[in-house]
Order: sequence, then C-alpha cells, then structure tokens
Amino acid sequence: MIRGSSPRRLRHHQFLPTPLRHSQRSDAGNERSGLLTTDIEVLRLHYAETLRHWRRRFAASRDMIASLYDERFCRMFEFYLSSCELSFRYGRLAIFQIQLAHQQTAVPLTRDYIAESERGLIQSPGGVRRSRSG
Repeated sequence: MIRGSSPRRLRHHQFLPTPLRHSQRSDAGNERSGLLTTDIEVLRLHYAETLRHWRRRFAASRDMIASLYDERFCRMFEFYLSSCELSFRYGRLAIFQIQLAHQQTAVPLTRDYIAESERGLIQSPGGVRRSRSG
C-alpha cells in the first residue's frame, strides 16, 4: 500500500498493478476477514533504493526496450521511476509491509526469524553467496 498523495498524471499513467490505497482501507478489510495485524514495517527509503536500482537497470537496457515498445513509453517509464523514487526519498509516499495472521501467537515477537531465513536463501547449495540485488 502506498500512503500519501500522488500526482494526477501518475495515477492516470500508473504502471503499478493495483491502485494506490491508503492503509486504513486495508485495515477494515483485514478486520472483516478475521485477520490480525501482527507486524507493520514502513519501507519508505528502502523502496526509494529499489526504484533507483530499477531505474538504473532500465537505463542499461533502454535501447532494447525502446525497440520493443517506443520512445514515448521509455520517457514515461523513466519519468515514473524517477518521480516515484524522489517521492519516496523526499516526499510523502511510503509503503507498509503488513504481516497478517489468524492468531497473535502465530509469529514470533521479533523479526529475527526473517534475517535467519534470508541468510539461508542467499546461500547457494555450493556455499557461494549470491547477490541479493539480482
């Protein structure tokens, strides 16, 4: 979910698969489903960094992408990635990662288990570390 205002043009030419939503709208849906919020993490600067990486990868493949689509698409997508990155970095946009469960005791009290799981995921079967940035 993204909280805050977004420019009208961004809403019109939205590349996101779902509409921008406010976190309070999701809370009401969670309550109706019987799910409890067990953790909320705010990913404002994390997502700015993600968008920066996406923008750089797009730029590295821009010629190929332009051949598949067109120059207008490339300019719009560059604007989208740049403006979203800046909005997360300096503006009022934030993404909330919300963990839901049917019971409060279904998940540990701390997030330590996440780091432990990630360490296992970034180790290949041969013991060689892979990049997390892809």
